[in-house]
Amino acid sequence: MTKLALLDERRAALETCGYCPKLCRAACPVSDADPNEALTPWGKMSLAWFAARGDVEPDADLARTAWACTGCFACRERCDHRNEVAHTLGAARAEFRGLGLAPAAAEQVIAEFPQGRREVSEKLTALRSEPGVAPIADTALLLGCDYVREHFEVARSAVRVATRLFGPVRLVDACCGLPLLLAGDRAGFGENLQRLTAQVKGAPRFLVLDPECALVLAELGAKTLVEAASAKLGAFGRVAHLARHAGVRYHDPCKLGRGLGVYEAPRQLLARALGRAPDEFPRVRSEAACSGGGGLVPETLPDVAREIAEHRAREHRELGGGLVVTACSRSATRFRERGLDVVDLMVILDESSRPNDD
Repeated sequence: MTKLALLDERRAALETCGYCPKLCRAACPVSDADPNEALTPWGKMSLAWFAARGDVEPDADLARTAWACTGCFACRERCDHRNEVAHTLGAARAEFRGLGLAPAAAEQVIAEFPQGRREVSEKLTALRSEPGVAPIADTALLLGCDYVREHFEVARSAVRVATRLFGPVRLVDACCGLPLLLAGDRAGFGENLQRLTAQVKGAPRFLVLDPECALVLAELGAKTLVEAASAKLGAFGRVAHLARHAGVRYHDPCKLGRGLGVYEAPRQLLARALGRAPDEFPRVRSEAACSGGGGLVPETLPDVAREIAEHRAREHRELGGGLVVTACSRSATRFRERGLDVVDLMVILDESSRPNDD
């Protein structure tokens, strides 16, 4: 019978969930969208635990449950032990992939990563002509591949905000490699991290636009641009056209909020642009609901991801609609696909910090 090495690495986390009476089940956006016992945090962790011990022989169906996690950390917040389910399931993904059991969608993410990385490098060429971008600077700025490829104008806004606040910046020509890690390719992630580390080595300030990347690069001293900007609130002013919206509602990104503990900074910045506190979803801060954009769930379980996003869209509409503001590229994509009027906070900050002669 096959046993998995993650039993030794994550034994305590697996046992904590395995013996739990499932009190966090209502916190999981995946099992909320697809009410399957195997997709609750308890179910996913128990199956990984059984496979790790050699009690069951892992197959593709069992392995697939490890990819049924957005990495939103909501179950950790509900857990009295603050058990790290997302990290443990990440280890399980690597183990299952080593057995050849990764979903085809995860393998496709890995196969397409080099091409995506080349596309990012090409697109960064256009941003190097922005004022304040220099090959050598004390501030290193990593935008994140999803922002550069899918939300290029948001990335441009981030460059403008960073240079206005901190002077010259050098753009990090790299991806943080999170898709590789989420797909189960730990070796590929490690190699990518080495290349990225070489680029930011020696930079007194390392800023990151994408909160998912900032979280995975925390050991390198990465700090989100949103956090850094909040220390300079005086640089931001009112954005008049925001008043035309019936409501301006802030959505807490899982990685920025529960992941990094950053709740007040984006609200303070948005309040400067609005002239008032932003509107809120029914659940906020540590209890905020996931958009369904993380953990490769849109790739591995697209129907589930759509349903999670639809839940958030329905909540927004029931509260009167208006503009949704987020600080996560993948959340913005999910909301836009559900027909919502959505904008990234960085676009607002670009307008809010713009000099009068800009």
